[in-house]
Amino acid sequence: MRTDIPSPREITSWIMRPRATLTDQQQEKLLEVGIACPDVTRACDLARAFTDLVRNRRGTFLLEWIRQAEQDAKKPMNGFADFPRQDLDAVTAGITHTWSSGVFEGHVNRVKTLNQAMYGRASCTLLRTRILRSCCLSVHDGCVSAGQG
Repeated sequence: MRTDIPSPREITSWIMRPRATLTDQQQEKLLEVGIACPDVTRACDLARAFTDLVRNRRGTFLLEWIRQAEQDAKKPMNGFADFPRQDLDAVTAGITHTWSSGVFEGHVNRVKTLNQAMYGRASCTLLRTRILRSCCLSVHDGCVSAGQG
């Protein structure tokens, strides 16, 4: 095995990190890889452009990025570019806006977990009581003990 050939994991980490954080040797090796395989260079450019879209909340440019990926890239990048197109409005909103439905989704997940834990064992009234009780416990940050009402 040749030790001078970087592993795919190393190449991926160089691509995904900002250029300013790469050492001169890493930048040189990434350039060598790009010369040896131009597809890596194109994937690198597309990955960095996508990262820029997400980090700088430029969702309005997403459709343009998808078109570039579909035209210029090989199959793996094309496959990745297909996913945002399936629900373009939602992905664009997710990239563009600062708000998130994560808190709401967390509550839904908690209720589903409680429901699964009690499946077939209890009535809707008991499930409702447990949901409301878990909300109170989380609001008080665990300060209320389980024995108190």
